[in-house]
Amino acid sequence: MSSTIANREHGALWGLVDDLLGRQRLILASNRGPMEFHTGPNGELQHRRGSGGIVTALSGLTNYVDFTWIASAMGEGDRRASEEQGGKAVRSPVAGQQVSVRFVTTPRRAYHKYYNIICNPLLWFLQHYMWSSPYTPRVDAVVYDAWDTGYRLVNREFANAIVDEARGSSLRPLVMVHDYHLYLVPGMVREQLPEARIHHFLHIPWPASSYWQLLPGMIRTAICDSLCQADIVGFQAQRDVRAFLESCETFLEDVQIDYREHVVRYRGRETRVRAYPISIDVDEIRQIATSPRAAEYEERVGAELGKQTIVRVDRAEPSKNIVRGFQAYEVLLEQHPELCGNVRFLAFLVPSRTHIRQYQRYAEEIDAAVRHVNDRFGTAEWQPVRVFYENNYVQAVAGMRLYDVLLVNAVIDGMNLVAKEGPVVNTKHGVLVLSESAGAYEQLKVGALPVAPADIEGTARALYQALSMPAEERAERSRLMIESIEREDITHWLQRQLEDVKALPG
Repeated sequence: MSSTIANREHGALWGLVDDLLGRQRLILASNRGPMEFHTGPNGELQHRRGSGGIVTALSGLTNYVDFTWIASAMGEGDRRASEEQGGKAVRSPVAGQQVSVRFVTTPRRAYHKYYNIICNPLLWFLQHYMWSSPYTPRVDAVVYDAWDTGYRLVNREFANAIVDEARGSSLRPLVMVHDYHLYLVPGMVREQLPEARIHHFLHIPWPASSYWQLLPGMIRTAICDSLCQADIVGFQAQRDVRAFLESCETFLEDVQIDYREHVVRYRGRETRVRAYPISIDVDEIRQIATSPRAAEYEERVGAELGKQTIVRVDRAEPSKNIVRGFQAYEVLLEQHPELCGNVRFLAFLVPSRTHIRQYQRYAEEIDAAVRHVNDRFGTAEWQPVRVFYENNYVQAVAGMRLYDVLLVNAVIDGMNLVAKEGPVVNTKHGVLVLSESAGAYEQLKVGALPVAPADIEGTARALYQALSMPAEERAERSRLMIESIEREDITHWLQRQLEDVKALPG
């Protein structure tokens, strides 16, 4: 396949892409795609850019490289577009995108089982250590059925679509699979395309093998077995690499693990296991932050600031640990009453998976925590907490420009890009208070104040340290983090993966 490169700014990356794609056919697969269709008021098909972190991370490829992206049909518009194309790939009509999109259409009931029973909440909750293990999860006949007739079925449909696309070209297929939705795809593709290059990248944490043992052996073994049919398995952090190697050693038979070289030898194959910490497009986020639209939001948000301001930007979900963040702020105001009336907490929260009961309950707990702090410390002139509860990215970026302290205290995160976006757009040398269990901590510990996510007292102390930090130290910490983020940006993330693909033997 030839690549269409419109931007040579990152010459090394695009030269590598040209080299690889001159000899290989790139096929990328993820649950959500780079664009989606919906039906307009007159029944016509309309389109828009897809949402989600994977789409954002790979925007460079979609804008400058001609390849096929395979994704689930997310709604009736996608299904209709797929039917009109006879199930084949459709060229993206989104301005700037060079990619073709092939939608995988599965029975609605099967997709429900795949997504709403296995992917979310079973795998997502497990991999974020969110189960209360004496009580949850409850793996019953419904889960067994959803695994067989939902998760396996959808993964099989993805694999078949990949194989069909690959066989339409004389070039060797390079298959890049993303995230926990498609764990079984590498093994299924390998069965039909033994010569394929397969790369699987996981965006969320990989928990310890003992935690995986909450699930039936047939599930965890099938996942590890399939991933070990890939040539490369990528994770966000070194901790995830170690945990995956240990899981393979625990759950697979006749396997050899090389912990020094991070290689799994299994069923006649070698799988390289690597950490590729995902990052941000620094130039793009700064352009957004200084756009006229952001300036309008910055003026509105500026009216909500205190003399000093703590900010957080998160999806409203349990793994983000939002309630404990407000509890730590309450302790801060209790221990330092001089801060009342002076330090405000602005929270930019995005509704998330509102159809899942656990998320509904957590949103209720967030509301209760906010009311409690405001009722306890608020006055007619000053409310301690202000919540912006909407999906408004530009507004959140405007908020990040203005923080004195950015709080990221997630229970655990694969990465957490807010922790990287904040420092590069902030105008006040704001201090980052960062959970040690966020993937971003490995890179940003050079300047962040660390907190343990369950440590409310420690988080309150870190907030106070940040608020009272001398200007010189704030500036130095900010400089160190920004340099690291600029050095290891989204281009660096993608380039490292493609270099490792190029280095594969054969």
